[in-house]
Amino acid sequence: MKLLILLVCLSTSIAVAQTKKPAAKAAPKPAAAPAKLPGQLIYEQNCLTCHQANGSGVPNLNPPLRGTDWVNGDKTRLINVVLKGLQGQEVEGDAYDNAMPAHDFLTDDQIADVLTYVRSNFGNKASAITADEVKTARAAK
Repeated sequence: MKLLILLVCLSTSIAVAQTKKPAAKAAPKPAAAPAKLPGQLIYEQNCLTCHQANGSGVPNLNPPLRGTDWVNGDKTRLINVVLKGLQGQEVEGDAYDNAMPAHDFLTDDQIADVLTYVRSNFGNKASAITADEVKTARAAK
């Protein structure tokens, strides 16, 4: 009888040990990074260092891109800043020491995208710039 009880206990413990354990919960997938806006990548590659991630610029060195007439005003003037660069101009009454280099190596589409990005971010609410507007300004150069 003791042998029978021992065999029952042993077979029960073996059966329990061999049962399938519940699968571990899979780790939740990280949320996908938000898609970048057209022009945002160009801004990050070419403009962010001087004008900062939030468009605030660097006092006395690089002008801000938020709320200025240079950004929100005349499109052709802004396009020409990118095509020809800028130095020695006051922005909103303040002087800045660093020169803005020409970025005429960018395509018309890239310039239109980055300027549209700047004109619609950092608190700006200006209209878009088209590749045709950039092409016209480049041709007048």
